[in-house]
Amino acid sequence: MKIKPIGKLLNFFLGKDVIAITLCPFGIYIRKGKEKSVTINHEKIHWKQQLEMLVLFFYLWYIIEWFLRLFINNGDAYRNISFEREAYKNDKNLEYLTNRKIYSWFKYLVKK
Repeated sequence: MKIKPIGKLLNFFLGKDVIAITLCPFGIYIRKGKEKSVTINHEKIHWKQQLEMLVLFFYLWYIIEWFLRLFINNGDAYRNISFEREAYKNDKNLEYLTNRKIYSWFKYLVKK
């Protein structure tokens, strides 16, 4: 996995609010000046999630879950997607990926 700056094309599609995005198998793209260890770790967690879901199924699941969470979570869909919940909960733990079990995002499907 390569960490690259967000270029003009991605910036056009993502807008100014997005700090980073993981697009497996191409790399992790981070806005210049925002290359913090927590942000990188957050995106590395997404990289693992995408690999274990064979990339295509990750995006399919992400879109379906986002759509469902629009209704379940009163419009606060993004932060309640299981992939995002796992990444946000563990992005400060820089050792998380060394001990992470496969499909760990699954336990974040149900809000506790």
